[in-house]
Amino acid sequence: MEEVVLRLKELLFPSIANVAVLSVDVNVEVVRVEAHCTADGAVCPVCGVWSNRVHGSYLRFPADVPSGGRSVVLQLRVRRFTCRNSGCARRTFVEQISGLTRRHGQRTERLRSTLAAVGLALAGRAGARIARVLGMSVSRSTVLRLVDAQHEVAAPRVVGVDEYATRKGRHYGTVLVDIETRRPIDLLPDREASSLAAWLAERPGVEVICRDRAPFFAEGASAGAPQAVQVADRWHLWHNLSEAAERAVAQHRRCLRVLVPAASEPEPEPAPEEEPPGSPWPIGHRFADRTRARHAAVHALLEAGHSRRSIQRQLGMTWRTVKQLAEAAAPEELFTGQWQNRPSVLDDYKPYLDDRWNEGFTNAWKLWEEIMPLGYKGSYQRVRAYLHKKRTSPRPVTAQPPSPRTVAGWILSRPETLAEPEQLQLKTVRAHCPELDALTRHVRSFAVMLTERQGERLPEWLDAVRQDDLPSLHTLAAGIDRDLDAVTAGLTLPWSSGAVEGHVNRIKMLKRQMFGRAGFALLRKRVLLAQ
Repeated sequence: MEEVVLRLKELLFPSIANVAVLSVDVNVEVVRVEAHCTADGAVCPVCGVWSNRVHGSYLRFPADVPSGGRSVVLQLRVRRFTCRNSGCARRTFVEQISGLTRRHGQRTERLRSTLAAVGLALAGRAGARIARVLGMSVSRSTVLRLVDAQHEVAAPRVVGVDEYATRKGRHYGTVLVDIETRRPIDLLPDREASSLAAWLAERPGVEVICRDRAPFFAEGASAGAPQAVQVADRWHLWHNLSEAAERAVAQHRRCLRVLVPAASEPEPEPAPEEEPPGSPWPIGHRFADRTRARHAAVHALLEAGHSRRSIQRQLGMTWRTVKQLAEAAAPEELFTGQWQNRPSVLDDYKPYLDDRWNEGFTNAWKLWEEIMPLGYKGSYQRVRAYLHKKRTSPRPVTAQPPSPRTVAGWILSRPETLAEPEQLQLKTVRAHCPELDALTRHVRSFAVMLTERQGERLPEWLDAVRQDDLPSLHTLAAGIDRDLDAVTAGLTLPWSSGAVEGHVNRIKMLKRQMFGRAGFALLRKRVLLAQ
């Protein structure tokens, strides 16, 4: 019998000491386990004095994790001890079994941790539903309370900072990650510099701050942790350079025409269809076609013997309209020609629009903004209509130069990874355009600095950039100058914000699970504690 009791204890409480199982009662729905503590005494939770003087005992019935689809309830006899310290504020105290019970707890520690894990994974309503299926009946509010009671991690040494969107384009928060352990350590409800500064001021042990180049993070890091080294993330630096490179290539779009073979020059567009003689309006013009149809209908009814009054009623026309159509021998007599061949305010600017169109620039709004300073007084709709006609007119298929993004991709890629035709085309562009040749040299020099961690070469690179006529790189250089120390550290130290970007992506999933059903407090707990 004693061996059976030991086996039951090992089965039901495998990692809990000082517990003896007295009996197990199993029915269809519930498993009741009778047990008691076998320790000699307990420590007072207030003064810490050991006591083995028993004052009394009583039964507790904490719920435990289900077994075999049945709910488990412990009938646990606990003792109340008298504190031996006469100066202690508590005369008596109840023993607690480590890993099993806590003061005023209605559930065992392992059931609490199980429900908290369910809540972290699924939040309140969904967590309560799945817990009920697993045999742990609980309300959504209890699940949320158990999640909120979970402890969080300690302060880190190396912190990664980035923003996340609670409502994209409108409201953003801040996520902070321990870069060494790659675990999130806190969530802030906004991305203000003051919030980050206050958070860092409470943790003076922070030594390194990894961030992107957002100004509010730079200000908050400088104000809250002046002792920490700020590190600009390398991926963001390379992304900024790639955007500047694409803008630079777009500014020299004309130079890409050298890649189009001479044999593939665009053929002249076919001449528009000649108008029939005596017709001032073109075929297919909606007003002309409507007039021809109405003229034919009126004359067909007249030939059939209908009066003009009858035609007026049948076709729903006014008497004046029927009279004009009936008296005209041909529909062309009704064409006044007042809209034909009238000069347009756009005529003087059509050559400019045609040149920009041939360069590959087809954005009607941008072209309208370009001709406004040239003196154009007309509307945007007129420009759009003119370009729409060019866009929808049939054009011969001709070879087109590569897009600025494609050429920028060649410049940003490792030379050895480019295919041979791409290498030849890039070489041709560089030979034809000195600015793009300089851009390629600067990009590849920056790539060497970034991959080989040569941050000390950054001032030399900035000076070289300013000597060439590349406005987009000048803008990038000005931004780097304002954040020079952090960029130099990013190109020198091994730290980066890669782990932070992964958690930002994870926050999107957690946020969508709780959308409309929970607030920032629960989101913060789930981000920090859910695995």
